[in-house]
Amino acid sequence: QVQLVESGGGSVQAGGSLRLSCAASGRTFSRYAMGWFRQTPGKEREFVAAIGWSDGSTYYTDSVKGRFTISRDNAKNTVYLQMNSLKPEDTAVYYCAADKRLGAVIRGLDLTSWGQGTQVTVSS
Repeated sequence: QVQLVESGGGSVQAGGSLRLSCAASGRTFSRYAMGWFRQTPGKEREFVAAIGWSDGSTYYTDSVKGRFTISRDNAKNTVYLQMNSLKPEDTAVYYCAADKRLGAVIRGLDLTSWGQGTQVTVSS
């Protein structure tokens, strides 16, 4: 199991950019698929992006394709979410998550580890 800590959230105007980071503890980070999720008050947590551990394959929800990029640096035990062309509807608490099963990360089901979340606020 890995412990996750997100950082990089903040406030930005529409059209701006932010980069979220998720630092993981543990020696087997490179064997975990990683994902980013977001949640707004009164709504269920939503899948945003995922990256596999074996070939670095990436997956995105439709609303962020072409604007967000997920990447990982296994040497630093860190996964990133580069968010460009931000919109007010991207406002949410963003969470990173880890699991050895990529399919589970994409579905957001019964994941091994979750971070505490970081707030992203996009103003119009």
